[in-house]
Amino acid sequence: MKPSPKKPHPPASEGLNSTPTRARRFASMMYEGVLLFAVVFLSDYLFDTLTQSKHGLALRSARQAWLFLAIGGYFLLCWARSGQTLPMKAWHIRLVDASGATPSFMRLVLRFVLMWILPLAGAAVVWLISTATGWPSALALIVAAPFTVFIPTWFSPQQQFLHDLLAGTRLTDVPK
Repeated sequence: MKPSPKKPHPPASEGLNSTPTRARRFASMMYEGVLLFAVVFLSDYLFDTLTQSKHGLALRSARQAWLFLAIGGYFLLCWARSGQTLPMKAWHIRLVDASGATPSFMRLVLRFVLMWILPLAGAAVVWLISTATGWPSALALIVAAPFTVFIPTWFSPQQQFLHDLLAGTRLTDVPK
């Protein structure tokens, strides 16, 4: 039996104009949440060790700032190196700028800061609903807040996230 010829690899630029499906971006986001649990856990452990805090609410503002920086460090390091985090690699998604290159560090910082806008707005809406109705159980809706980032993808011509549109970046398919 004759072995079948191998297909040539597609050119590196072939997938750069196609946008990953919402389902793939959602799956990558769920995987990212698992990895972020480890980042937050280790960062919080380091914070508690260095500050000798014995309670989760001790130094609350400093802790939140520290965790924001730790999460930012994780994303910025990954994006600056290859344009991908581990989940993005698993789901064949890459972050690029308008020209298809790895974005500048300042553009990555801008993207990271902007990606918090819609989830924080969603969290504020959940809090307002809970406060207005007097139903503390409405706070359970907070689990939906991170998914508000998908709302603008329904209105964007290329289904890009709002923070990508504002930062001049985009998510693209990576050929397998």
